[in-house]
Amino acid sequence: MVSVTSPRTLDAWLDYLEQVHPVGIDLGLDRVAEVARRMGLLENRLASCVITVAGTNGKGSTVAMIEAVASAHGLSVATYTSPHLLRYNERVRLDGSEAEDTALIAGFEAVEAARLTDEPVSLTYFEAGTLAALWIISRKRPDLAVLEVGLGGRLDAVNVIDADVAVITTIALDHAAYLGSELEGIGREKAGIMRAGRPVVLGSTELPASVHQSAEERGAPTMALGQDFYWLPGRAGVFDWQGTANDAASLSLVNLPDPGLPLDNAASALQALASAGIALDERRCRLALSQVEVPGRMQWLGQWCLDVGHNPHAAAYLAGRLALQPCAGRTWVLLGMLADKDADGVIDALNGVTDGWVAVTLKGERARDAAELAARIDARGGVVAFQATTPEKGAEWLSAHMAPDDRVLVCGSFFTVAAILAWKQAQAA
Repeated sequence: MVSVTSPRTLDAWLDYLEQVHPVGIDLGLDRVAEVARRMGLLENRLASCVITVAGTNGKGSTVAMIEAVASAHGLSVATYTSPHLLRYNERVRLDGSEAEDTALIAGFEAVEAARLTDEPVSLTYFEAGTLAALWIISRKRPDLAVLEVGLGGRLDAVNVIDADVAVITTIALDHAAYLGSELEGIGREKAGIMRAGRPVVLGSTELPASVHQSAEERGAPTMALGQDFYWLPGRAGVFDWQGTANDAASLSLVNLPDPGLPLDNAASALQALASAGIALDERRCRLALSQVEVPGRMQWLGQWCLDVGHNPHAAAYLAGRLALQPCAGRTWVLLGMLADKDADGVIDALNGVTDGWVAVTLKGERARDAAELAARIDARGGVVAFQATTPEKGAEWLSAHMAPDDRVLVCGSFFTVAAILAWKQAQAA
């Protein structure tokens, strides 16, 4: 094990953090709250305003749009998201730039010193990373900190910080081993980020009753999609937004550019900022939404679309987007999924827009073999064109067999998208 006092590279720190706690996911706030207290993170405000985003799908794109719009209004913004695609530095952004290695190392050093003070406290990789990110953000003291919940809400490490505005995007089945397989229970866990007297943006019209009940029990005022704010389709490529200011005044923004991301999430991002007391300027909102990009979320690289969607709800959204963008050739899906994900549901959602499948194997303790994935595709009426031992080999096969007017959807896991994103970058180098 690396000595606590020895200098470490970022990679060495990350390797170390994976070793010091016996399990990867250990939900609960007692340990992380104790270390946060030792670090002084609970004594002072992290930022002038904190927006925390929870949900099953759409968290990353919501955070990115909040960041983009707030930055366009001249605010200093820090964000914390997870997981990352290619570099750990992606998880912490300060005014639009990824955190430097030196900042992350300093954060890990602060966490390590605090957790070993007095009685040592064991932290998971995610918990240590979250505390390091919060420490980095606290040193910056931005106007706005936007925090993405990693898993659940109530017991997630991010929830050690009180949100001034909470956002819940969607509720769907995922991470059943930790959150259960009952939507009302999952909704209650996600609702754990709410705070009494502080606004909650409900970013889906199909949230379980438990979310609304939790808000009422906590005394948290809600801003609900379809009631207090909504979006309306305009001419091609634009939409209008209606919302509610924190003083209950009606707000309206027109002819906003479609960012190529779920418009429910775009509307929720705007409402979150309005609920935070930020006066939204139409011109600045247009500029921000026209430029926002989220790696791995409907990210087009030529004929290839990369999306980290890995559950049926996300897959249904992808199918809908592809149906609205017909192509002259075939639509291929390169699919790699972990063993604990609902592959059948994802396959069913995408079968209607897919001409051929390439099943790929992912490595690791939760790996799912391409052959098993292909058998599921075949059983559900899909056409498996190729099975590959890695995502990269699947991409190589597709590159050799697809026509100039074909397109490829890469999805099923962060690991699948990360592999193809790195492969595409290597191809372009």
